Amino acid sequence: MVESEAGGVSRRSRRRWSTSEKRRIVELTMAPMASVSKVARAYNVNANQVFKWRRDMERGELRESCAALVPVTVSDGSDDRSEQASRPSTAGAIHIELAGRARIRVEHGADVCLVQSILESLRK
Repeated sequence: MVESEAGGVSRRSRRRWSTSEKRRIVELTMAPMASVSKVARAYNVNANQVFKWRRDMERGELRESCAALVPVTVSDGSDDRSEQASRPSTAGAIHIELAGRARIRVEHGADVCLVQSILESLRK
């Protein structure tokens, strides 16, 4: 409990850490010669909490959510018909071209989070 200026007692509100913030803090503790307690103090987090986040990350429980959408445009491929005709059609696959920067083929059953992180990294 924290005493307020008015003399009353108020509760300290709990900090809610996003998954990306937890991952960033944990990654800082993984650097060579890094001290978990120093990193925790720098972010005003209890070191035991950071150790828990490290265990969560090792178990794969600190994955980013896949809720964000990436802007897209849909094309009928009319400018690329000769290339399409030479390729056999693949059921359950998506072909993505990012303005001459990259071509990506996503097959049926691909990990949604992986595809999202690939697209996010190419977007930068």
